[in-house]
Amino acid sequence: METAQKIIENISENKIHQHYISISNLNVSFGSQHILKNISLNFQKNKVNCIVGPSGGGKSTLLRSINRINNDDYNLIISGSILFNNEEILIKNKDLTKLRKEIGMVFQSPCVFPKSIKENVLFGIENHSKLSQAEKDSIVEENLKAASLWDEVSTRLNESAKSLSIGQQQRLCIARTLAVKPKILLMDEPTSSLDPISTEAIEVLMNRLKAEYTIILVTHNISQAKRIADELYFICEGELIESGSKDVLFSNPKKEQTRTYLFNGTCNC
Repeated sequence: METAQKIIENISENKIHQHYISISNLNVSFGSQHILKNISLNFQKNKVNCIVGPSGGGKSTLLRSINRINNDDYNLIISGSILFNNEEILIKNKDLTKLRKEIGMVFQSPCVFPKSIKENVLFGIENHSKLSQAEKDSIVEENLKAASLWDEVSTRLNESAKSLSIGQQQRLCIARTLAVKPKILLMDEPTSSLDPISTEAIEVLMNRLKAEYTIILVTHNISQAKRIADELYFICEGELIESGSKDVLFSNPKKEQTRTYLFNGTCNC
């Protein structure tokens, strides 16, 4: 029989693995502007972790801190801890190429390259390994299928990615991100520029992809959060006001600020 200590250790280990991204006392400033203030939270593995809150509250800054895209801003001041698989992300000598391979990002507006559909899918993966033509073809098909785009473009792979609709371009960006085999998908308001049909396609895709990936989604759309979130994080004026399961926060939030924002769309933080 296991000792009590061993059981406790196993429980602790399981909790660590459930929290794929763990953030502690994160502070982010750009010069004198303090954007994030003492943020501490855990993002859950194989869930849609949804960050909501008013514009300018720090949602995108938080997302971009997770794969250190903010690093290019010389005014950046950041402190605290971001652990990914129990390894610190914020250390100075972190391999950012490897980090961004493991933590992929899809932006608000689709960013396709002036290349063919096929070349767009392969753009990231070709920087990491040499591939045969058969391997390239397999990767293109696999990831366009994963992004629910294959049936629409399988006969057009050599056409320009710019010929696709905006919704198709966004799914192509997702396919390109998936091709490098990330563990985390960061998604910064990926449907804000899309029509309702394309938005629904991306939401269905996210719900399917969470079986294989941990998704961290920023959205300004409360109705969208209610539809697809598993876990919800309400951030206002740079502070984490409340977090928990979507069902709990939409039915019985602890904080009045959370209730006001989720039910009325206004913020009294």
